[in-house]
Amino acid sequence: MPLTQTDNTDVKRECILKALSVYLNEDPEKVVKERMDSDVDNGQAEIETVFGVFVIRREGAARDDGPEDVGIILEGVQVLSELGNVPVAVAMLFALVYALNLSYTPEWKYAFEALQKLIMGLDGQRLSKKLQVLKTLLAR
Repeated sequence: MPLTQTDNTDVKRECILKALSVYLNEDPEKVVKERMDSDVDNGQAEIETVFGVFVIRREGAARDDGPEDVGIILEGVQVLSELGNVPVAVAMLFALVYALNLSYTPEWKYAFEALQKLIMGLDGQRLSKKLQVLKTLLAR
């Protein structure tokens, strides 16, 4: 859904996060896994991932409708659920990775680096070449 067709701030933020990863040549589906509620057994998401955010959407729901459940999986274990929306889940995932001193997943290495160094301003002096280009473009 184009950003201009919705007034839902959470949907717009989700689109921006996914667009950031696409801009940095990373696949957003590698970290944010979406499933329909019909694919879920007894409330447990069948998500084939070791690290990331899972989103369970209602069958036939519009994009503006909120997800049924949003949570975080670390080391193959569901550590958080019922986070409400993808932007909050990505922020919580970033916080967990940063607080637990885990390595960023290779699938979203640059997106997490952008969150850390450009958005949060943590250790922003040393940037990869991709992020230096992005920072220069944003400064214009």
